[in-house]
Amino acid sequence: MLSQVYRSGFQPFHQRLLPWVQSTALSRSRAADRVQPSTIRHVRSWSNIPFITVPLSRAHGKSFAHRSELKHAKRIVVKLGSAVVTRGDECGLALGRLASIVEQVSVLQNQGREMMLVTSGAVAFGKQRLRHEILLSQSVRQALHSGQNQLKEMAIPVLEARACAAAGQSGLMALYEAMFTQYSICAAQILVTNLDFHDEQKRRNLNGTLHELLRMNIVPIVNTNDAVVPPAEPNSDLQGVNVISVKDNDSLAARLAVEMKTDLLIVLSDVEGLFDSPPGSDDAKLIDIFYPGDQQSVTFGTKSRVGMGGMEAKVKAALWALQGGTSVVIANGTHPKVSGHVITDIVEGKKVGTFFSEVKPAGPTVEQQGDMARSGGRMLATLEPEQRAEIIHHLADLLTDQRDEILLANKKDMEEAEGRLAAPLLKRLSLSTSKLNSLAIGLRQIAASSQDSVGRVLRRTRIAKNLELEQVTVPIGVLLVIFESRPDCLPQVAALAIASGNGLLLKGGKEATHSNRILHLLAQEALSIHGVKEAIQLVNTREEVEDLCRLDKMIDLIIPRGSSQLVRDIQKAAKGIPVMGHSEGICHMYVDSEASVDKVTRLVRDSKCEYPAACNALETLLIHRDLLRTPLFDQIIDMLRVEQVKIHAGPKFASYLTFSPSEVKSLRTEYGDLELCIEVVDSVQEAIDHIHKYGSSHTDVIVTENEKTAEFFLQHVDSACVFWNASTRFSDGYRFGLGAEVGISTSRIHARGPVGLEGLLTTKWLLRGQDHVVSDFSEHGSLKYLHENLPVPQRNTN
Repeated sequence: MLSQVYRSGFQPFHQRLLPWVQSTALSRSRAADRVQPSTIRHVRSWSNIPFITVPLSRAHGKSFAHRSELKHAKRIVVKLGSAVVTRGDECGLALGRLASIVEQVSVLQNQGREMMLVTSGAVAFGKQRLRHEILLSQSVRQALHSGQNQLKEMAIPVLEARACAAAGQSGLMALYEAMFTQYSICAAQILVTNLDFHDEQKRRNLNGTLHELLRMNIVPIVNTNDAVVPPAEPNSDLQGVNVISVKDNDSLAARLAVEMKTDLLIVLSDVEGLFDSPPGSDDAKLIDIFYPGDQQSVTFGTKSRVGMGGMEAKVKAALWALQGGTSVVIANGTHPKVSGHVITDIVEGKKVGTFFSEVKPAGPTVEQQGDMARSGGRMLATLEPEQRAEIIHHLADLLTDQRDEILLANKKDMEEAEGRLAAPLLKRLSLSTSKLNSLAIGLRQIAASSQDSVGRVLRRTRIAKNLELEQVTVPIGVLLVIFESRPDCLPQVAALAIASGNGLLLKGGKEATHSNRILHLLAQEALSIHGVKEAIQLVNTREEVEDLCRLDKMIDLIIPRGSSQLVRDIQKAAKGIPVMGHSEGICHMYVDSEASVDKVTRLVRDSKCEYPAACNALETLLIHRDLLRTPLFDQIIDMLRVEQVKIHAGPKFASYLTFSPSEVKSLRTEYGDLELCIEVVDSVQEAIDHIHKYGSSHTDVIVTENEKTAEFFLQHVDSACVFWNASTRFSDGYRFGLGAEVGISTSRIHARGPVGLEGLLTTKWLLRGQDHVVSDFSEHGSLKYLHENLPVPQRNTN
């Protein structure tokens, strides 16, 4: 049976551990004695393996105010509920899950933290052992009396819970012993009852024992002594087993955490955390942060499938621990996709489960901001096009009218970033009068193009007489735009969201805090003229980007604006939310054998040197082999040398040179600086093949005077932007006449290239009928489908 559990899809470590666990658990569970509170049983000798230390120190007495501070927790109690430790059949332990939890606890212990476990599971493990013994005993007796072929179906008697606990506790500890030994960690067992906390001498003994264990880098494993505690009221949680008030482990964990001045208590159960109504109900929402006094807004449901403690007991215990200065997180320890890293994720400050905090934030939570953006966006979409355009015009005016205040805020950001940010990022962070003027011009272009964006009829069809269908444009919903070091991105994206009627959540980098704050205030001031101020929200909480990407129920599209690493991280973290963007901007320029000498150097200089940090800057220059050792080639090299561009030679280019520049490490590199890869190709087809193999489908250019060759290149290169005799830097929403862009997309769905207003719209279908039913169009019905195309109203292009 144990091997079947291990074969159900757990990690290789668990499979390697199994034979040792089975033999050790069997031998130790038959021989071990139960232990009193003031005594311990050492699992193995204290390990002398060096530990990875982290700076962990703080005065106990006040709980952490924010999740991000949990990484500083030094002393941690992990409480494992019955539903976490017990298998789905409620008979025996979930060995793979338990091994994963031990692995996480060991990782944290080896970082220099002081870990303690409060565990359930003795009853379930004992039940498994006793059932096996009873079945074996009955089968032997029946075999003696009836013969092997006449065995009758054997009934399992009701097992008393204290007997199950007595039989299972030693085996449970043997399992922990086997698992912790794999990480060279020593563990010790302590059994307690509620009475041990009421006797002052026993309390001192327990406290001293725990402190001594922690001092020796030993993990205490604490459990209620269920073999001697008073019996619980009968219940059917374990199908015939009277569970020994397992909910005591909630209060035990809280009491232990406070007694030991613990920094963090992690309570693992079989639900994601605390919900505002019973989990599974239609309106149930996971509560990210729970504050004392919020109990009135919560409806508690039934308890878990095993154990006596339901969520109400956990909340009471958590609040008691919080009052004592210990931070608490209640999370799911059973979900197969998260249980393997739930404890470490919590300690890293990730948004897992429900975090209990005594400090309420000054502003709304990100969930509340999402709701406000949703409702505000819907109001925005119902405005007349002229009203949305008026808001954008007002924002453009504010950018120039409040120029001095904006530049002052940006100056603060620049001063704080000096020495911390690289030069290209500092350049992106900087605002100037000319930048603000360009922004204002772009915003007015957006306002002019937004007149018939929302609600535009794309298609009209007469399905049947008096039954007409329309396809119209509508907003996508709520956009999350995450951007780094570019405060000028905020008004651009805000204007596009306003024009398209979308709600907007903005998450800027902390390096642009002052600039983003004033620009967001100006955006909300412009929105206020028509009462839709809340449609655009700036996320100022300590929300990690990865946590924001999990809000799939309130965000419809994520648009990252920043480094390729940021985009890749967001694409990886986004769960169930589409991401529009590009992870890399590896732009190519192919110089054909029939290229103009006058054009080439201008195009290369502009594409590479005008703004090398931009995603549309040139990164690889492909040169036709016939141009090597020609005056044109020499002019290109001389210009790059004057502009101080570092050249990296591709493999074929290096083979032509006696003394070549440094050979490129990878042909798929985005330098983002004054560096350029040069490679040689034999034909336009080879250039196209190179681009498809090493490019990022962003922007690629051909320089030639041969129209036929140019058209072949334009038609065959499969990138978002393909140009002929033009700089790669034209790949930009403003330069395309879109007014601004939310980003450049290299994906093949929905929108591609510079994404402006049109890329932030989707469609819906409107059907207008008069008592039409499908049965009327059946074989014997009275109506027939017409499917006539109807004229579409002309779009206003003024």
